[in-house]
Amino acid sequence: MQDEYRTVARAGVHETEINRSRFLCALAPAATEREAQEFIAGVRKEHADATHNCWAYVIGADAAVQKASDDGEPGGTAGVPMLQMLLRRDMRYVVAVVTRYYGGVKLGAGGLIRAYGGAVGEALDDLGTLTRRRFRLATVTVDHQRAGKLENDLRTTGRAVRDVRYAEAVTIEIGLPEADVDAFRGWLADTTAGSARFELGGEAYADA
Repeated sequence: MQDEYRTVARAGVHETEINRSRFLCALAPAATEREAQEFIAGVRKEHADATHNCWAYVIGADAAVQKASDDGEPGGTAGVPMLQMLLRRDMRYVVAVVTRYYGGVKLGAGGLIRAYGGAVGEALDDLGTLTRRRFRLATVTVDHQRAGKLENDLRTTGRAVRDVRYAEAVTIEIGLPEADVDAFRGWLADTTAGSARFELGGEAYADA
């Protein structure tokens, strides 16, 4: 797995006009290929009267899935430059749809490539990006007497506390960078006088 990846900060739309043609770039995070396809379908439905709804998406922290469509524009002038812009910006788990309303002036192949790629670049600048880092999920189980202080210590030392569950004992779910796991075990043993139970779980990504 990749240690980190970048994606778009939020869903949104950025509009630009080139030689009287309107280009609306809709961007959104997409966790799966199905999510990306559903987003594309939604934009196509919203702009069913548009001249073109071209799209591109990159799924996977390692960019394992990369797809694009020119939607009727000359081959390689729309979807591919959109995809190339996403990859150039190191974007992952993201979908882009550029809707074009033709304004009566032909742009030529070079103009289309610049327009579609540029629309994605401008939208990324406008909506912003964020970095998500890989970490290990872990659970710490401790008695009620120590739980409050431990949770406070975890938060004040910058640990990512994801969940706290109260039962016979208290279970605190945290996220740890892989490199910090061994040091954390030692810190936890010192802090709780060896009374806490520590279990490592799977991997996930969170905002850096």
